[in-house]
Amino acid sequence: MAHDPTSIPAVQPLDSHNRRLLENVHPTAWTNPTPPKGGYHLVVVGAGTAGLVTAAIGAAVGARVALIERALMGGDCLNVGCVPSKALLAAAKSWHAAREAAARYGGPAAGGDGDFAAVMERMRRIRADLSPVDSAARFRDQIGVDVYLGDARFVSNDAVEVDGKRLLFHRAVIATGGRAAVPDVDGLADSGYLTNETFYSLTERPEHLAILGGGPIGCEMAQAIARLGGRVTLIESGDRLLKNDDPAAGEVIASALRRDGVEVLLGARVESVRTDGAGKTLRISHEGAARTVSASHLLVAAGRAPNVEGLGLELAGVGVGKHGVTVDERMRTSNPRIYAIGDVASKFKFTHAADAQARMVVRNALFFGRGKVADLVMPWCTYTSPEVAHVGISPDEARQRGEQVQTITIQMEEVDRARLEGTKEGFFRVHLKAGSDTILGATLVGEHAGDLITQVTQAMTAGIGLGKLGDVIYPYPTTAEVIRKAADAWRRGKLTPTAKKAFGVFFKLVK
Repeated sequence: MAHDPTSIPAVQPLDSHNRRLLENVHPTAWTNPTPPKGGYHLVVVGAGTAGLVTAAIGAAVGARVALIERALMGGDCLNVGCVPSKALLAAAKSWHAAREAAARYGGPAAGGDGDFAAVMERMRRIRADLSPVDSAARFRDQIGVDVYLGDARFVSNDAVEVDGKRLLFHRAVIATGGRAAVPDVDGLADSGYLTNETFYSLTERPEHLAILGGGPIGCEMAQAIARLGGRVTLIESGDRLLKNDDPAAGEVIASALRRDGVEVLLGARVESVRTDGAGKTLRISHEGAARTVSASHLLVAAGRAPNVEGLGLELAGVGVGKHGVTVDERMRTSNPRIYAIGDVASKFKFTHAADAQARMVVRNALFFGRGKVADLVMPWCTYTSPEVAHVGISPDEARQRGEQVQTITIQMEEVDRARLEGTKEGFFRVHLKAGSDTILGATLVGEHAGDLITQVTQAMTAGIGLGKLGDVIYPYPTTAEVIRKAADAWRRGKLTPTAKKAFGVFFKLVK
């Protein structure tokens, strides 16, 4: 039976690039397989990053694996997340650099409004170019997974139904991801708002984009649209941006956004949204006063909600909480046959977190592994300019665990490469277990911070302290020297008055 083409999610515009994308990640002529009589060793529900990696590893070790996807294979990351957003950010950074060349570097002056449609066309082309890796045909023909397109629903503690077919399983993994959480605001539901799922269908630049939420998505898109020439108002109900990062990082990003022309409103609450022709009028409360924001477009980026509806989890004995499917430290649900990973069950809403959990869950589900989520050293990054990257725990979290903390901060303006490139905005802040060089956590704010934080993540994973990182020879001049400077600062801190006195005695004896 061919899959019903009317269930294909809306992907706009339906140009050659998006047609190519759909033929890979949701082909209209797809025929679902016939389930084997003996069932599957592993059934994976959801073909985003978490599901794709789980299915691929399961098949690679010889298990019979079924993978079910109701929308687009590749999930948010390929279709409406990491891939399109980073293409947009790259274009925005290029436009910004061209405009800044004359003032900052003595380069030729650049002007003009640019071509936003060309930016989005490039994004769609690259996305389509990347899509074969996540395609239904590749997973069926090259990896050896039975791929089902359609809505999955658990019908018992060991079976799932899709497209009228019953799939028995020994183990199952729920990897259905999440979606944009929509706040309960008067008039918002009827306002024609955008989310990350619809934002990348734009072909014309928003004249004035209002954004609800100052998290990673809100900050990235605010800067991108502003640098591409649009007017942007960013509305955050909290007292700072990027609430899960170091407060100083949020201050740096707020300053960077404002410099790029974004109106940043902190401590602002949206009271109502009204449509006014093709535009939106937001009534907000800010700094004790009421005001209105009139915008052509509205993007909701106020957090994420897990995709748990319609899965029949109650029939499978799978518990659900406020933040998604409830799992133990080994990602097992209340049904010992079923596990859950990725955005539907994890506090870490990142592609790389889903990937790491997938690698662990196959061992736990099929081979009696004992891997724990708490053992994962999890970095994350917000890809603004400058970038904000973090790994490990914060000082407050460390103190809650009973740890005493020593914090070392190096400003990027102390790094020669950053000064030479005009990117001295930001800092490296590392939190150590007091009395040692054991790294508990770190924040890096600067250009390429997402790449640089990997060295710290590797050190934490391998149990390497900050002192050993300081022993590494860093090419000069590189931005990574900020890590060596932090190690040097730690070593200087070890030179107590007593140690200096001892050295003084030693050198008096040396002739």
